[in-house]
This record gives sequence, structure tokens and C-alpha cells, in this order.
Amino acid sequence: MKILILKPSSLGDVVQALPVLRMLKRHWPASEVHWWIDSALSPLLEGDRDLSGTILFHRRRWAAPRYWPEVIRSVRHIRRMGFDWVIDLQALARSGLLAWLARGRVAVGLDDWREGAAALYDVRVPRPSPHSHAVGWYLEALRVLGAPVNWDIEWLPARPAAAAAVEQKWPTGGRLWLAVQPGARWPTKCWPIEHYVNLAGRLAAALPQARLVILGGRADAELGRQISQGAPDRCLDLTGQTTLPEMVEWTRRSQLLICNDSGPMHVAAALGKPVVAVFGPTDPRRTGPYGQLDRVLQLKLPCVPCLRKRCGYAKPLECLRAISPERVLAAVLQRLAEGPASGLQRRPQ
Repeated sequence: MKILILKPSSLGDVVQALPVLRMLKRHWPASEVHWWIDSALSPLLEGDRDLSGTILFHRRRWAAPRYWPEVIRSVRHIRRMGFDWVIDLQALARSGLLAWLARGRVAVGLDDWREGAAALYDVRVPRPSPHSHAVGWYLEALRVLGAPVNWDIEWLPARPAAAAAVEQKWPTGGRLWLAVQPGARWPTKCWPIEHYVNLAGRLAAALPQARLVILGGRADAELGRQISQGAPDRCLDLTGQTTLPEMVEWTRRSQLLICNDSGPMHVAAALGKPVVAVFGPTDPRRTGPYGQLDRVLQLKLPCVPCLRKRCGYAKPLECLRAISPERVLAAVLQRLAEGPASGLQRRPQ
């Protein structure tokens, strides 16, 4: 059996879809599974033991007419591969069109009509309820295909080469590392940088043995620089310096992650690491850290969750600004006191 999973982006979405791959291979170990993935995220899946291969999606080229011949060749290549099942977990116009063009025996996709993709599937997968978590919705595709949902899997297996690279570049020793990820795709998801700076100083005072590793991409470099100023001798600013697999391994070796609603939050949840996640406009019931929804810090304002990229509240970004560094510090100390078991994934949700 040959299966193609369509889930090109974003980081958090791809991580949340990985249990579908793991459970497909567990139930049908002889199956050949391929994944259509954004080229920027492909390192996350390189060498994955459950994948027979990846097919790269170059986002900008799909939008540029001069690259359309290349896109056509890619579609023809997918057709020649002769997939039995094409599973679209993105459910947007582009992925829905590819699911249809792939000409697999059966096209399965999420019953999501935002961009009309659902009209292109042979089988649509309904969301169990309006507030069902994204992971739970993805797993419904397995039930449609007759595969059991069995959580006896390793969501994000260790990457020895990436772990060795981390240790070689930044010897961590036996220190207690707390990871901080201050970035997010939407500005309205970001806890104020002055709060992160304040928190860094408070953590340094409350936990003399701890060190902070600040993770993120190049776009987060200024955030990392400012946070490290809150406790210069205790912060290791790695924004823009790690590969994607190295970021995953840094999260694996950290005791806890402090973050916004972001892709690295889902990485930590997949690794079973305790999370302290600050939420503003988004709904943790649908996109929170799976297995740790009770670990989310969110205010109950009339507009929350608004699901907007621009804030229209009378007090701009009050949903985030009013979550104080003291409150986040208290949550961090509580998670650490609970011990490693506090990050265990409690499933299903």
C-alpha cells in the first residue's frame, strides 16, 4: 500500500500530524508512506524511520507563473508514483487541488470548507466537535481508513546526529536548562518582550542553578538579544543559530519550555516536556499543547479567543499584557516542583 500525506506547513501543524504517520505504520508496517512538506520544514522529516520519502513543496514557486512548468512536473511525478491513499490534513485550496490531481485511488481530507478543498475529496473527515483539538481531528482520518488509534508510539524519535551536534557546539554539561521561545507567527500571539526580559531576571533570582536557552529563528534575534539582557550571565541566546533538528534536541534536553502559542510549543508537547504557554487570541482547546491544555495561561476577557491577527480591543493586547511575569514565574516553579512527570502526555483529549 502506498500512502501520501499532505501537510506542508506550518511547524506546529506538521508536528501535530505526525501521530497519523506513526499509527499508520504501526498498523500497516509494510506500507510505503510519503509526505508532501514545505521545503523549509523538510529537515524535520529527513531520515524519519517511518517515511519512505518526502516530496518538497516550494511555496513561492507555486505562486510564480515562471515556475509552473516545475510544478506540473512535480504533479506528474506524484501521479506516476501511483498512491492508493492521498490524505490531506491541510485542507486548503492548494493541498485539496493536489489531492485531486494526484489521482490516488482514494482522496481523504478534513471536512473544512474555508477554501473549498473539501469538495475535492472522495471521503471527508468531520471534526468531532467545534472545539476538538487539531490532533484529535487528524486522528479521525485513521478511523475513517480503518486504522486504530493507539498511543503506543514515539511521537518525535531522538535524532542522534542532531543531539551530538548540539553537544559539540554548545556543551550543556549537567546544568538545569529552561528553554524560552519568544516568537510566534502572529504579533497578537506574542507575550510582550518586556515581560520576557522581566521574567528572565526573576528566574535567575529564583533558580540560581538554572540556565535559560533562548530558541527561535532569525526573525527572533532581536527578541533573544533583549531577553538575554535580563540575565546576561545566565542566558544562552541561540535565536537564528540552530537547525530545526537542533532546536528539537535542545527542547528534548531542556527541563521545561516557556513560550507563546507557536510551533516549538507543539514540539515540546510531542516530547512530553512540561510547557508554560501564554495564550492570547487563540483557542487552546483547538490548538493548545496536546496533553497539557491545563498548563496554558490565558485571561478570560470578553474578546478571547478572537482568532485575529490584529487586536481590536479597547486596551490593545490586554489579553497578553495583563498576564504578569510574576504569574508566569509561579507557573514555572510549580511545573518544576511537580517533576518530569508533569510533562507526561495525557491522551486522548
